[in-house]
Amino acid sequence: MFTKKEHITTTENVQSGSINLIGVGTCITGDITCKGDIRIDGEITGHVDAKAKVVMGGTGIVIGNINGTSADISGIVKGNITVNDTLFLKSTAKVEGNLITNKLIVEAGAVFTGHCHMGVLPTLPREEDGQ
Repeated sequence: MFTKKEHITTTENVQSGSINLIGVGTCITGDITCKGDIRIDGEITGHVDAKAKVVMGGTGIVIGNINGTSADISGIVKGNITVNDTLFLKSTAKVEGNLITNKLIVEAGAVFTGHCHMGVLPTLPREEDGQ
């Protein structure tokens, strides 16, 4: 009856304004990639790659790297955070890892252990350029 394995993709229907929610009590093991914003109030063991904003609530925990356009962090991150625009570490944030961002805002009470690179990231040479 089902001899052909089919893969269903819905990426054409995803709007960039969509919000993905990882609620309190949800535990995910694995990488997450999303085109829209994501709010994390649960726990993720894996990398988070968002093409938009990453918002992490006070109950949120990420053991892995976070990449996004911008990010507001109130929870715990054990990994590197890379954002193209603004990274906002709220007073309850606890980050163990390196930060790469264009702009950084840190509220009093936030804890950050690692290195920070701010400003526009240099363009790395591509392999086909022979550099």
